[in-house]
Amino acid sequence: MVGQLIAKEEIPQFKFIPAIEDKTATFMDKLKGALRLGNEFKSKTEIAFQTDSGPKRIETTVWSLTDRYIQIKSGVLIPLKSIIAIDY
Repeated sequence: MVGQLIAKEEIPQFKFIPAIEDKTATFMDKLKGALRLGNEFKSKTEIAFQTDSGPKRIETTVWSLTDRYIQIKSGVLIPLKSIIAIDY
């Protein structure tokens, strides 16, 4: 998967920027699956996203999903338009 692996606690150090291509619609089924895995099975998902310092990725549990964001631990929100890849 693309991007430098970082700890999810490091996310506030970075500024999200939109990915070159907005894949929100393409990723929606995977995001719903990641949400289910997180809520029902406490399984982690690998998410890559675009920042002003280049692509980053984390391994985390997805806590909630809206039409614009995913939420992970500690109330951290990641904009869907910044997501580059998702895998579980």
